[in-house]
Amino acid sequence: MADTHPSYETATGDAGETHQQVPVNGPHGNQRDAARSHLTTNQGLRISDNQNSLKAGARGPTLLEDFVLREKIFHFDHERIPERIVHARGSAAHGVFECTHAIPELTSAGLFAAIGKQTPVFVRFSTVAGGAGSVDTPRDVRGFAVKFYTEEGNWDLVGNNIPVFFIQDAIKFPDLVHAVKMEADKGYPQAASAHDTFWDFVSLMPESIHMVLWQMSDRTIPRSPRFMEGFGIHTFRLVNAEGASKLVKFHWKPVLGLQSTTWDEAVKIAGADPDYHRRDLYEAIDTGAFPAWDLGVQVFEESWAQEQPFDVLDATKLIPEELVPVRIIGRMTLNRNPDNFFAETEQSAFCPANIVPGIDFTPDPLLQGRLFSYLDTQKSRLGTANFHQLPINAPKCPMRNFQRDGMMQMEIPKGRANYEPNSLNEAGEPTGPRECPATGFTTFARGMLPNNSDQHLRARPALFADHYSQARLFYRSQTPVEQAHLASAFVFELSKVGLEHVRHRMLTVLGAVDEDLGRRVAGGLAMELPPPADMAAPVVEMAPSPALSILSHGQPPIEGRKIGILFAEGSSLKAIEAMKTAIESKGGKAVLIAQKVGGIPVDDGMLKAEGQLMGSPSALFDAVASIIHPDALDHLRSDHAVHAWFADAYAHCKTIGACPATLRLLEEWGIARDDGIASLEEFPDLAPARHWDREGKVRLLA
Repeated sequence: MADTHPSYETATGDAGETHQQVPVNGPHGNQRDAARSHLTTNQGLRISDNQNSLKAGARGPTLLEDFVLREKIFHFDHERIPERIVHARGSAAHGVFECTHAIPELTSAGLFAAIGKQTPVFVRFSTVAGGAGSVDTPRDVRGFAVKFYTEEGNWDLVGNNIPVFFIQDAIKFPDLVHAVKMEADKGYPQAASAHDTFWDFVSLMPESIHMVLWQMSDRTIPRSPRFMEGFGIHTFRLVNAEGASKLVKFHWKPVLGLQSTTWDEAVKIAGADPDYHRRDLYEAIDTGAFPAWDLGVQVFEESWAQEQPFDVLDATKLIPEELVPVRIIGRMTLNRNPDNFFAETEQSAFCPANIVPGIDFTPDPLLQGRLFSYLDTQKSRLGTANFHQLPINAPKCPMRNFQRDGMMQMEIPKGRANYEPNSLNEAGEPTGPRECPATGFTTFARGMLPNNSDQHLRARPALFADHYSQARLFYRSQTPVEQAHLASAFVFELSKVGLEHVRHRMLTVLGAVDEDLGRRVAGGLAMELPPPADMAAPVVEMAPSPALSILSHGQPPIEGRKIGILFAEGSSLKAIEAMKTAIESKGGKAVLIAQKVGGIPVDDGMLKAEGQLMGSPSALFDAVASIIHPDALDHLRSDHAVHAWFADAYAHCKTIGACPATLRLLEEWGIARDDGIASLEEFPDLAPARHWDREGKVRLLA
């Protein structure tokens, strides 16, 4: 009798690394090549669709029975311990949210029930791609996660500083993160998307292009968390006490306004102060300059949503504020730093599934995956199912159930009953907490499901196929300065990509977004602009939205900004004190900088600096001023750090306050006076405005 058992051989990848054992021969012939070409589950089952999760209808909720999705995300969630897989580097603070406009007609959530209602919060800001030891200022999306300790339980609004995301379906999340993280064979680059694997992935995923434009904009190099917007990203649902529902998107608007750095500043800040954002947030709160954000909502009917040329359940799309204005309903103020970074910032665990009555989910396929993934991730990271008992995660309202035991159990439940229903009371009555149909959370039962919702299929709604309309809207909503920054960011990132076919493919995608953008990036790479990529759906032309532009909001006020004042031997103490007073009277922070910090003789005594010149480059400040005596010029002009301090401030388009001696120094160095080089008297009224017309003189822009 012939031996029908297959023999086995080690299958290797392109680089020779061992992957698995696959049959070489047997009753079905040679199977090695076929096994290499098929994507399978960990059990070897071939996967027919790795792009879409299983849903109850094209716009229905994702189904728990989708074992492919669960296995893929489960394995991804447990890849590393104990550091967060993404959002590993973060800073956090305590604060309070106050309702400023009650909306009981929209939601039964108690924190929005009455004007003046206050709710404690804990907020964590983070980078996404880098590890815990990376720097604060890479070009990266920023996490913006808020834990509300409400009287009805904890509500976690877990979002980013960008209103859209890279992917439409959670089944692609492990692929996205694998692509943007350090390359698997090299272990670098850290906290950077400027490498082959990321751009290979997004160039093959046109649904990502809208988010990629945001990523290449100045939004991903923020000045500080204090100057970032925040977004809940997904469409959620508000439900009032009568059970009526409307759809909602959540927005955080910084009271201090939006502000970003330039790319050159971000790079130099990373070298001068890797903890720049963490330090800025901590010091602002520590000195009583409490940062604040207004919470706004875009509320709309399902009937309105169904009439739009985009799908509100698509996380790669936003709703322009010109279509649905943002309505401000509250203000969040951060007023207390953590007492212990590990116990609070690191052990904090956020989960989008943590909601309260009056707030509910929609069948957004990316949100549906997050509802599963976060709980599983936190258990893996914190090592126990009881992570909710850690003080930073524990609700401030009563918590009672029959969940018991587990690693690091900190509660000591009493009594025999650890189940319900029970009747262990001496009188035969139930013991312990019981469900409450009248006041407990009830999932909203209607809406947003197709008539054939009993079908189980892997599919996406037709409008999800439009990947370019909102990317074009975003680009055309930017000012010319921001468009130049965005195109230059693409040039920088793609110049790091060693695979020419990936650069070529990205140019086809960018040309489909906007021909001007594609041409500028192609020119910056010294490549021909290829024909635009094929589109699965026609582009819908949308009116530009000024709300999407940072610079359209106007020049920032001096409030909350940090101003560097350079002085040297013989400087006028009176002028320095007058400048410092003028800055602080407008809400700014003046920082004295000198070549030495221990004390320098000025015209009326000794003056200590708060920062040493080499360690306090002008990139750390929002504007700079210089008050020096002519006798100090010879000494200063021979110090390269002084030249770099002014040259960078000029190149970063910052306002420079200059005394007559400083003007002489700038002239010698070829720094021509313009509207942004002000006298000391004019400076406090002009700072910290940027003077973008300089850029063409100091750097090559796409």
